[in-house]
Amino acid sequence: MSNDPNRAKSTPRAFSGIQPTGDVPHLGNYIGALRNWVDLQDSTDGIYCIVDLHALSVPREPGEVGRATLQMARVMLAVGIDPERSTLFVQSRVREHSELAWFIQCVTAFGELRRMTQFKDKSESNDFVSSALFTYPTLMAADIVLYDTDVVPVGDDQRQHLEIARDVTQRFNSRFGDVLVVPEARIAEVGARIMDLQNPQNKMSKSSDSVLGTVSLTDTEDEIARKFKRAVTDNDAEVRFDPENKPGVSNLLTILAAAKRTDPATEAENYTQYGPLKTDTADAVIEMIRPIQKRMAELDDGTVSELLTAGEDRAREKASEVMERVRRAVGLF
Repeated sequence: MSNDPNRAKSTPRAFSGIQPTGDVPHLGNYIGALRNWVDLQDSTDGIYCIVDLHALSVPREPGEVGRATLQMARVMLAVGIDPERSTLFVQSRVREHSELAWFIQCVTAFGELRRMTQFKDKSESNDFVSSALFTYPTLMAADIVLYDTDVVPVGDDQRQHLEIARDVTQRFNSRFGDVLVVPEARIAEVGARIMDLQNPQNKMSKSSDSVLGTVSLTDTEDEIARKFKRAVTDNDAEVRFDPENKPGVSNLLTILAAAKRTDPATEAENYTQYGPLKTDTADAVIEMIRPIQKRMAELDDGTVSELLTAGEDRAREKASEVMERVRRAVGLF
């Protein structure tokens, strides 16, 4: 479905966003999300956003989010987001995001937000719980539908957020007419959820209890090799892809397959011991992220800022059309 008369219906539109946390994205972020965004540039009209307003839902020092935003933009350009083929911009620079979020809040039930898993998890781990953390999903829904988005490339952990976005968009349309496009999820077939190398029951995260469990896109080759060498497996010494019973080994096979763009079960057939699997997985990851690190070193702040400004102008043009359609449908003065 498309409600935008200026769009070519044959080209679907993709949207996704990432928070500027101050930490360089890790291997799970790249395999589960960022690389999927890059791949979609060949088949979609891609719109990719650094969601700095979302980053304010937990306490931050003045200027922290701005610095992290510039760093995140550098990473996104380095992994392959092409500003000639996609629109890359900063959320807060397009004010229609905040405006549409209010309209979305007005058709979102309190109970829906209260059931969100991420709110429960984060509210338990923070001393100060802001109302923004609670209403976070409505701003995320606004981010998506503001661009008549057809597909949303997300990691497996974002399914719940996308489902509530779909629900409230359908509810808005039922009240005000066929106004907003209802988005669909696009989740990577391999690597949708990369697990911690030291605790393979948990998703890879910068907040991991062990620095050995997370591989950053800026880790040195020696650091990557050391982390995979010490990755947790199990005691039976059999290499097979079985996420439920062998989570550690299966995580290594998933990472190896994602790096080589193959299948985890197929990769398992090539190994009878854990040592060679760990070594080959580390080598594959090093080869995968080497060009990213090279590109990051080449990008200067001035160039990154100019590209973000150009993307902001294109994003605002698209967003203003949708926002005007929303205002007319609601019937404001």
